[in-house]
Amino acid sequence: MSSPALRIAFFTECYHPIVNGIVAAVDGLADAMRARGHDIAMFTPRFPATAQGEEMHVYRMPSLPLPMPTEYRLTLPVVARRNRLGVLSRCSLIHTHSPFITGWMGAHYARRFGIPLVFTYHTRLDRYAHYAPIDPEVARRLASILTRTYANAAAAVTVPTRDIERQLRAVGVRSRIEVIPSGIALQPFGQATATERARARLGGPGPGLRLLTVSRLAPEKNLSLLLEVVARLPAGSTLAFAGDGPQREQLAAAAGAAGLGGRVRFLGEVARAELPELYRSADAFLFSSTSETQGLVLVEAMAAGLPIVAVDAPQTREVTKGAAQLCPADAQAIARAVAALAEPGCAERLRGRGLVVAETYDVPRIAERMERLYREVRREPLAPAG
Repeated sequence: MSSPALRIAFFTECYHPIVNGIVAAVDGLADAMRARGHDIAMFTPRFPATAQGEEMHVYRMPSLPLPMPTEYRLTLPVVARRNRLGVLSRCSLIHTHSPFITGWMGAHYARRFGIPLVFTYHTRLDRYAHYAPIDPEVARRLASILTRTYANAAAAVTVPTRDIERQLRAVGVRSRIEVIPSGIALQPFGQATATERARARLGGPGPGLRLLTVSRLAPEKNLSLLLEVVARLPAGSTLAFAGDGPQREQLAAAAGAAGLGGRVRFLGEVARAELPELYRSADAFLFSSTSETQGLVLVEAMAAGLPIVAVDAPQTREVTKGAAQLCPADAQAIARAVAALAEPGCAERLRGRGLVVAETYDVPRIAERMERLYREVRREPLAPAG
């Protein structure tokens, strides 16, 4: 006898028109769960660029701009009565993707309607303390309190790696924690081909490597390190930054001041449909961040068969599983690792290993694991409200 379909509400602070790994992960899981026959409703803030009535199964909540230069919004805790009664009251469970206002709304409705709450910890909040309008150390302590309090209100918490599980336990999270990484649809990356058009965006024809990084351009991503790497590579090598963010002008100015203006490309936001072709047209993928919980772009690069050179960090090590050249956060060491890709068999070894590892992140597999968790928490007694 087949199990009944589930009705699930996702609450996420971060959604279209924002383009980042969280949005890709949430979309991928929602699509895969729908493919398994389940109903997914998305509750998220309204952004100025989004119009009402044009998105199926997406319920936009009022929002205000934040008092800082950012694309994110301050959600107002208002859900239309028809959506509370017609959607949320009929849900099997609620899955939140943020511990902020949108996430607290999801937790509130889970308690109100007596259904389980599942929370995915996507972001290491302590690594974003520099954005808070208060002392960073105070912000880090508050982030730990918020994370612990919110996670302990959930029936289950999902994290992408064992290292992140250890970090949550260290700040006092007692709830059930399951390691279930974010997945991607592998097919678009595996089937894409390199093109002259994409190669031109990366640096054009000519000698030297065409290097790519895909990232939000922000201080916590440690991207200035990659400019130092390019400066140590042969003159024909180029680096393309796919993504945008508050550090773009600073990075562009630093590249110009270092005489790298012609070797560093800033592509801005790249449509998700264009990413596979871009990955396949590059020679190597550079990854400098140590602030990730997972780094979905690492999975995308592996799925596209692109050799990776990355700064060593526990999460990156766990995600790539031997499919990357890992280095200390040192420009000379990274440049040497990039140059080593030309050695016989090096790039081919990384490419082959990456394709194998990427299979473990295929989003249908991830959705199956998540569904198993959903059904398990639905059989467990709920903690008393209060």
